[in-house]
Amino acid sequence: MKLVAKKSLGQNFLNNPSVPAAMVAAGNLNEGDTVLEIGPGTGALTKALLAVGVKIIAVEADERAIEILQEVFASFIAAGQLTLVHADIREYLAGNLAELPENYAVIANIPYYLSGFLFRTLLEHNRQPKTIVFLIQKELAHRIARDEKESLLSLSVKAFGTPKYVQTVKRGNFSPAPKVDSAIVAVHGITNKRFTDIDRTKFFELLHLGLGGKRKQLLGALAKTYPRQTLEEIFTNQNLKLTVRGEDLNIDQWTNLAKELFQN
Repeated sequence: MKLVAKKSLGQNFLNNPSVPAAMVAAGNLNEGDTVLEIGPGTGALTKALLAVGVKIIAVEADERAIEILQEVFASFIAAGQLTLVHADIREYLAGNLAELPENYAVIANIPYYLSGFLFRTLLEHNRQPKTIVFLIQKELAHRIARDEKESLLSLSVKAFGTPKYVQTVKRGNFSPAPKVDSAIVAVHGITNKRFTDIDRTKFFELLHLGLGGKRKQLLGALAKTYPRQTLEEIFTNQNLKLTVRGEDLNIDQWTNLAKELFQN
């Protein structure tokens, strides 16, 4: 049975085995690790993951794909190395992450439209993975890991881990080919440690406030909520120019700013 991609599910299947191999390599996996795979589709990435000896929980919304995967990987399913879950990943993440072992990894070729949701949900979850490797839209990967200017997206990822742009994946590596190129992005060292001293909710409210207006000076943006004099004192303490823009602060500068601001 040949699986025809469904546009409604954002399906674009990998047709070049070198891409799954690069994704697996980017995950720095060890034999016996547990990997959550989202939307295995025709199983190209699943095959590459099984080859390095990891245990996989593969969540697939398409019943047609489940049938094919059950047939192709029957021996791995029987051996307990592969568990197939027929579910929408959004529903699965709402209730099942607690069942995963600590230090699991997430490696997946994901639908573009779910990128923001999946990053946010996995990184902010109490049972967050140690590593995420996603194949996503190239522009998005660039914004997260390569842009000189920070954005709400890049800072939201860097608040929890270290993103790396692994490689560009041209559209011809997919069937059907998407309209834009993709890229592999990896996030390593994922942890909640940044939020042991500062309130996470307040920190992200601060990011939203400071990055709300493009090209706006940070002092003016924050002064809508916090006393200007207090802000000026903190900026001086943190060696920040009073004219600095939010996009010019790295994640550690944002963290230090939040720590001092929330103490006042």
